[in-house]
Amino acid sequence: MAEEPIPTDTQPLRAELEPGTYWWCSCGKTSHAPFCDGSHKGTGLQPKKMEITEKTTVSLCQCKATKNPPFCDGSHRQL
Repeated sequence: MAEEPIPTDTQPLRAELEPGTYWWCSCGKTSHAPFCDGSHKGTGLQPKKMEITEKTTVSLCQCKATKNPPFCDGSHRQL
């Protein structure tokens, strides 16, 4: 059974990302929030792959309650 994710913050992180592949941390144990550093091993949780095709600004969830990972959907307002 998977562990419960640990919120890394109560607010989303707005980030301007260059084109590339990114891995969003779904467990909250990373030391490089909101991106995965491999700390999820053994938690039963897996990072979420993001493919960015052009430079863009995104709001990334850090509360781990979003229904649209890795993007913020406002769920932190209900916590």
